[in-house]
Amino acid sequence: MGPWEAFRDFLALGLTSFGGPLAHLGYFRKAFVERRGWLSEEAYAALVALAQALPGPTSSQVGMAIGYLRGGLLGAFLAWLGFTLPSALFLFLAALALEALSPPPGLLQGLRLLALVVVAQAVGEMMGRLAPRGIPLATALLVAILVTLNPAWQIPALLGAALSGLLLLRPEGAPPLAGLKSPSKALGLGALGLFLGLFLGLHLLAAHHPLFAFLYALYRAGSLILGGGHVVLPLLEKALVPRFLDAETFLAGYGLAQAVPGPLFSVAAYLGTKAPLGLPAWAGALLGLLALFLPGALLLFAALPFALLAQNPALRRALAGAGAGVVGLLLAALYDPLFLHGVNGREAFALALSLYGLLRLGLPPWALAALGATLGGAFL
Repeated sequence: MGPWEAFRDFLALGLTSFGGPLAHLGYFRKAFVERRGWLSEEAYAALVALAQALPGPTSSQVGMAIGYLRGGLLGAFLAWLGFTLPSALFLFLAALALEALSPPPGLLQGLRLLALVVVAQAVGEMMGRLAPRGIPLATALLVAILVTLNPAWQIPALLGAALSGLLLLRPEGAPPLAGLKSPSKALGLGALGLFLGLFLGLHLLAAHHPLFAFLYALYRAGSLILGGGHVVLPLLEKALVPRFLDAETFLAGYGLAQAVPGPLFSVAAYLGTKAPLGLPAWAGALLGLLALFLPGALLLFAALPFALLAQNPALRRALAGAGAGVVGLLLAALYDPLFLHGVNGREAFALALSLYGLLRLGLPPWALAALGATLGGAFL
């Protein structure tokens, strides 16, 4: 019953968990620490610390870890499936509907404006947590300036931010992972080997077929994303636009992803459906989801047995610097592609300000999406 309990509970969360990864972690704590008592406050804090130190979707990684504690590898898979299925199915159907209905350009622009305001709010929250002042703030601003001047400098700028953290920062200690049931070291090494093997294999195959190039773009993004789901935007935009999608289609899907509960990484179902891969739409959506989520899952199971990434002082300093760099990456993304492709006049900017104000006042994301699409279709 354990694994299927995890599926049932995570499916309920996948249907109701709006608000992004930080909000998801609050929902998880209430469900599995307070109500269910599946793990202690200390164990939950340790899982969150580990997931935040790893590339990948933080809330989904915490969910998979909880599912593993409940029912082994099957529990981890069912926890991911339950949490991801509602949003992935919605985005898959939305991609088909957008193709069949040919909606007015203003409707899609309204969704792009939603993506702009949601990322703007995320930048503010992440800056307060990851780059509030001093060296982290300077690092974030420098990364933003460099990437704005040349988007090709994304990865070198993040590596430089990690190096600055290693040399200059002194983050506080993370909660210990002692006492958690974890996979065997053999399973951890196997997960790490599979992660590296898939990365190398897709990299080599990407030059020979568009399908492998698409899967490598998603797998590479899932391997590099640190700091939450919103960081997926600039990495995927750089990799997929314009080869597989135009910027307007990409940002419309990203805006739709803000409107549904569950993980933001579910946008991969939309991308896989819209990309010209020569596959049935459902197959493209499924492969897109696996390619984006799998790196974070493999890294989670590689790290759990050793608990190094959350506790090693040098690595934690580097990750603190990289976290500040992630804030800079999102700052640059506010301009390109979000502002450039979303705001084309005074009316669009006024609508963006209105949506931002309503978001700050607590209007649910699904209502913002409906409002943005409706007003955009009517007035833009």
